[in-house]
This record gives sequence, C-alpha cells and structure tokens, in this order.
Amino acid sequence: MTTARDIMHSGCECLGINETLTNAARRMAELNIGAMPVCGGDNRLKGIITDRDIVVKAIAKGRNPAEVKAGDLIGEAAVWWVDVNTDVDEVLHQMAEHRIRRMPVLDNENLVGIISQADLAAKLPEDKVGELVEAISSTSH
Repeated sequence: MTTARDIMHSGCECLGINETLTNAARRMAELNIGAMPVCGGDNRLKGIITDRDIVVKAIAKGRNPAEVKAGDLIGEAAVWWVDVNTDVDEVLHQMAEHRIRRMPVLDNENLVGIISQADLAAKLPEDKVGELVEAISSTSH
C-alpha cells in the first residue's frame, strides 16, 4: 500500500500565524513555492495561504502586506489534512472531494509534509492524477 508518507514532500516549513504577508511572500520566493502552511503558537496547523491569497485577499483590496498577518487570511475555513499512514487512494479522494491542490500531512498532530499535485504526478499513474486534476479544475474556487 502506498501511503501519504510515501508521496509527500517532507520538511515543509510552517509560517507563523502572526507573521506578515510581506514575510510570507519573501519566504515563498526564497523556497520557490506558491503556498505555505500556517501554524499557531502551539505549532499546530491552522490553515494554508497561497501567493494568490496574498494578491487577491490583501494587495488587490488595498491592504498593506506589511501590516496584514498570515492568520488574517486563513479565516475560519476548515483545514483539510491526512495522516502519514493514509492510503494514497484516500488522499486523492480527499483532494478531489474538497477541491484542494495541496494536502498537509500530519503525524501525531504535527505537520511533517505536504502533498501537491506535482508530488502526485511524479509518483502515481497518469490516470489517477488526471482524475484529480479534472475534479479540481472543473469546479470554481
């Protein structure tokens, strides 16, 4: 059985809930990534913000990214995640059902990795990845 641990990108960094969007954007640029998990003071996953979130929810609305905190963008939306031992078919199902492009992976409530569409494309058969991309792309966000 292939699990989330087998396909995840490990070593992902967490953005602090009180870090500014300017810092978030800088870290994303340095890491060459488009999204970062956001963790609270307890180091527990609280949400994910993307570079698009920064642009659409802050900059486009005239908000100063040096003053807006990462926690301001994540709101009260549910945070979807999977356990490291979750079967890859269930990971695909959850990502398609919730129409998400990145799935955090937790081990005993600690963030240990993230699964992106690119991770799936690199490690799974094309037909499985195609179904996920179609499910995500066919719906509006």
